Amino acid sequence: MNAAHLRERLIGAWRLVSYETRRVSDGSVDHPFGKDAHGLILYTPDGYMSAQLMARGAQPFDQADLHRASNAELAQAARHYLAYSGPFEVSEDGRLTHHMSVSLFPNWLGQTQERIVTLTDRLLQLTTTAPLLSEGHLCEPYLIWERV
Repeated sequence: MNAAHLRERLIGAWRLVSYETRRVSDGSVDHPFGKDAHGLILYTPDGYMSAQLMARGAQPFDQADLHRASNAELAQAARHYLAYSGPFEVSEDGRLTHHMSVSLFPNWLGQTQERIVTLTDRLLQLTTTAPLLSEGHLCEPYLIWERV
């Protein structure tokens, strides 16, 4: 599939079906946000993307004011949430690149991360081109999204 066709097929909103990581060392599977993780990934026609993933069952803060939440509440919320956004591009060899303009994980700011894409009529599978560190282990993340 050429880059223009893949880019066109990515445009829109996708709902998370599953998010798992597979350890490089032994192939064991983890679900960082639980087996019922919730998320959306959006690709816009003007070349931007946004990914938001979270564990279900987040505890509400004691107050309705985000800026008055305790450090413990903020830490707990961040531990169960992943978010980043920025420009995206598709290369002729079918690689999808996400440029991290904003990210809940500050280490990703300014990074460029490539994704391997498997796309069917209704499902989008994304994985990284190189393992990532997750819970102290090198892992390959596998995310399956369904078109909304």
